[in-house]
Amino acid sequence: SLLANNDNREMAASLDKVNDAMTRMLQEPFHRGQNLNNSMQSIEKDAFSVNQREIEAHQVNLQHLCRICGGSFKNDLYKRSHPVHGPVDDEMQALLRKKERKATSWPDLLNKVFKVDVRGDMDTIHPTNFCHNCWSVVQRKFSNVPCEVYFPRKGTMEWHPHSTSCDVCGTSSHGLKRKKQDPCPQGGKKLRIIAERARRIMYARSQKQVNSKNIMKKITNCKKIHLSTKMLTVDYPADFVKSISCQICEHILADPVETTCKHLFCRLCILKCLKVIGSYCPSCRYPCFPTDLVDPVRSFLNILNALAVKCPVKNCHEEITLGKCSRHLSSHKEK
Repeated sequence: SLLANNDNREMAASLDKVNDAMTRMLQEPFHRGQNLNNSMQSIEKDAFSVNQREIEAHQVNLQHLCRICGGSFKNDLYKRSHPVHGPVDDEMQALLRKKERKATSWPDLLNKVFKVDVRGDMDTIHPTNFCHNCWSVVQRKFSNVPCEVYFPRKGTMEWHPHSTSCDVCGTSSHGLKRKKQDPCPQGGKKLRIIAERARRIMYARSQKQVNSKNIMKKITNCKKIHLSTKMLTVDYPADFVKSISCQICEHILADPVETTCKHLFCRLCILKCLKVIGSYCPSCRYPCFPTDLVDPVRSFLNILNALAVKCPVKNCHEEITLGKCSRHLSSHKEK
């Protein structure tokens, strides 16, 4: 019986040992899985924080680049920039008013000039400002003033989200490079010689015309009497301005008359020229006499009198119609 009891005790002890070993073996994979999960979570957190930092750095770099051309604001000495979604500045508003156009925000103007829609932009992908060079391009578009600004027509930027091979983060200090345009093929020597001769002939003809116009302007001498075309409040097309101006003095037509060859002049200017240079039209040399001069059609006179002009008197900023200009000037004289 003693031996049997000892055997039972040994068997129970060995069974306990086996059970302990089994529980340990079962718990080891669970602990390993927990450790793996913890390490994966820490790696993911580190990667998320790194990505967040990279995206923040990417957004900071975007703030130094132009939305339209991709150039850096650091290249500009004055570091001028304009908000893409901001209101149009006063200088551009005045220019648009002169062109009889209206625009309150930049997206409309940028879409018209560069064909770029900035309404759906995202701060994480697109810059929020554009450079002064692109602003000058917009100004040149709506004004007749020559402006030496280089902007290739196919040069608008395509913006992409941040990635490992991000161009923005690598070249933010100098701006992004645009594709170079192919150089224009130069003509042969013969073509250059022909073009040079044609240019010289045209220059000689234009000089003759300028000299004859200067002589006629000296004959009329009507600067103090007639209004200059610069006094027009609206920036009309050049052809329209030419049609409402005298062919001799190049001022706005005052008491206009029409010749038999359908040219328009101020009455005073044409009468003076006919006395001095002879009885022919100063524009086309067609025979013309004072008795041939007639008034233009009434509809043309209505258009002419309805034109808005600035008052030529100093310190008077009123805008008046051409038909009421003489009455307005007489009120100044009375004062």
